[in-house]
Amino acid sequence: MDTEKTVDVLNRLVEINNDRIEGYETASKEIEEQDFKSLFSQFAQTSYSCKQELTGEIYKLGGEPTEGTKITGKFFRVWMDVKAALTGKDIKAVLVSCEYGEDHAIKTYENVLEEELEHLSLAQQSLIRNQYTLIKSDHYRIKSMRDAMVV
Repeated sequence: MDTEKTVDVLNRLVEINNDRIEGYETASKEIEEQDFKSLFSQFAQTSYSCKQELTGEIYKLGGEPTEGTKITGKFFRVWMDVKAALTGKDIKAVLVSCEYGEDHAIKTYENVLEEELEHLSLAQQSLIRNQYTLIKSDHYRIKSMRDAMVV
């Protein structure tokens, strides 16, 4: 197993969790409704936990965890849409933007689980599958709330 490649794969997941943390921290600071503040804080906490587990694996390999976010292309615009929607107090727009960001997070995890397993130990694969389940659960909650919103 190529340690450098393993660190790279794990850092990709750290980045997507950094994106989620940043997006949900922004959302929970800007929004007024306490229920949404609490929910967004929970989602940020999911990614804090995932990030901690991933960085622990990276340190075990002698690597350096990334501190950055992906913030490129569409994903950057999504979180900017969240901020704009929050400014306008449009909860449904916030949920739509969050769902799009969650779609990106899920795709990142799926890509790792489908394309990068040879670079991960069995324990790392299990860890990533568990995190994927948590993020999918958050996605489902966002989608359900968005679907329940009356236009």
